Order: sequence, then C-alpha cells, then structure tokens
Amino acid sequence: MTNRPLRDAAMPVIEIVHLGKRYRDVAAVDDVTLQVRAGQIYALLGLNGAGKTTLIRLLLGMIAPTAGTVRVLGAAVSAGDRAAWGRVGYLVEAAAAYPELTVRENLDVARRLRRLPGTSDDVIERLALTPYAERRARTLSLGNLQRLALARALLHTPALLVLDEPVNGLDPAGVAEIRALLADLAHQHGTTVFLSSHLLAEVARLATRIGIMHDGRLVGEHDAGQLDRHRRRHLRLATHDDAAAHAVLRAHGYHPEPATPAGLLLTDERALAQPERVATALVHGGVPPTDLHLQEEDLEAFFLRTVGSSRKTGPEAGTGTYPGTGTGAGDA
Repeated sequence: MTNRPLRDAAMPVIEIVHLGKRYRDVAAVDDVTLQVRAGQIYALLGLNGAGKTTLIRLLLGMIAPTAGTVRVLGAAVSAGDRAAWGRVGYLVEAAAAYPELTVRENLDVARRLRRLPGTSDDVIERLALTPYAERRARTLSLGNLQRLALARALLHTPALLVLDEPVNGLDPAGVAEIRALLADLAHQHGTTVFLSSHLLAEVARLATRIGIMHDGRLVGEHDAGQLDRHRRRHLRLATHDDAAAHAVLRAHGYHPEPATPAGLLLTDERALAQPERVATALVHGGVPPTDLHLQEEDLEAFFLRTVGSSRKTGPEAGTGTYPGTGTGAGDA
C-alpha cells in the first residue's frame, strides 16, 4: 500500500478536541486539544507519567475517552473501530514479537495479515536488520527488538506513523539512524509522524512541532524552529564591589537583580542587546567588570520551567541535567 494524500489538504491528519480520560479520581489525560498537519513530525514531550502513552492509546482507539473526540485521517476514532488503520502504522509501549519466529518470519506474518504483496527485504534493510533477519526474536537485544517493531509498523508504507518512545533501548548510533529514517519519511515521502518521548535533545533535533505534556495536560506547543525565542537569556557579571556596581547600573537605567555570591544578573533587553555598553558604564563608574558573559537557558531548563517542575530552573540550571536523558520506559 502506498501513501495517498488527503482529499482535503487542509484537513488535519490528527485532530484531538477536549480529550479526557479519567480513572476514578485520576485524570490521565485532561482536556487536551491539538492538531497535526500532513507531513509534520509532531513530538509529544513529557516526563514519565505525564499521560503521553494514554493519549496515544486514545488516539489509536485502544481505549475509550471519558470526554472529547479524536479524528485520524478524517475519520472519527472510537474504541474497537479500525476504519482508518489501513493507513496507520504504530508502535505503542514495549516492542513485541513472536519469540520463536525469526525477524523475517515475524515480518512475513504481519505482511500476510495485511495482505501485502512482495517480500520484507526492503524494510529489513531500512531498519538495519539484515544481519539479524534469520535470528529468532527471543534472541534479539532490546534495541533490535525495537527495530523489528518499527519495521512492522512501516511494512505497509503508512500515511501516519504513531510511535510511543521509538528510540527506547537503542544505542546512540541506532538513535541517529531512527532519527534519519523518520526525517526521511516525513520530508521525502510525506509521512506524518506523531511520537512521544522524554528525550528532549532528540525531540529538538527531529520534530517540526513540539507539544509539552505534564500531569495529563498539554501545557505548551511550539514550532521547533521557534524554541529559541522562548528560552530566557541573561547577562551575568561580577566586579570587585558588586554593591557599588549595582548602584552604577541603576543610575544608568538598568535593573540588576540583587547581588549574589555568583555576581549580578541583568535581563533588560537593552543590556542583552548591547552588553558592551554595560561594561562601559561600569568602567566609567569605577567598578570595571571582572567577568561578564551572556547566558541562555538551555532546553532542559526551558522544559522544566514550562512544566513548573520544583527542580531548580534558574540561570544556574543552564548546565543541569534533564531527568529524561536516559532510555527509560514509557509512561501511563
């Protein structure tokens, strides 16, 4: 099966409206509304437990929502209704396979179930599974089992690919290969990709649009190319007399934050645009800077600030570590 364009190019590939899922008193997904356009790589980013997997299961009709609606490729989704799935490939939660069948046999079974002609050789090669094609699935590493699951999702050349933590278990080389594969699918073949992840660095390198999810809610959406606009910047400086420097800067119309052991902090747009003028003012005021540098909030600090984490997210967190840089499992 080949990709077919939507009859209405303006129609969203995915349309989620006020979607909710409650388990007694717990809102796993809480009033989520979003759209994904054709050819986008939309990444749903969040800490483990944010509700990403639950939202994907709702999207695929695996569970019924408590509230709201979902449309995929123009068709309404409901639990048990598989009308749109001939054009959808997906991988949700842990990769699974028939353990006693080889990689090739697993894919051949999936191909026959979909009534697809030909062989599985192309997708085996694309997912770098050729050396393992005749191995039984139970002998595969977690990373290669993940590759097998991705190969099965791509067998029918889907128009929409839905992936839950697609690089889980892969080594750095495998992560880079999957990133290149997904980018090629979107940019060269027009495949729409909707994925979840807790790996911020990978999401930033791959996605065209990012939705940030926390405690079941969509707390922010950003075009990936515009992320830098939302990252805080500041000018940090130190002198031999920060109290005097604070007074000099105030006299020149700046608004430095109170002095700390690390020095002074300026967030004025004027200071950020022309830090040399700040240095000149301090020199003329008799307190030349001993250190002055422009710092920008890193992606990890931006994410933690967005979700309102209690972890430290101030300027000094720029060299901190995002808790999702490992390859943990998906979430609830």
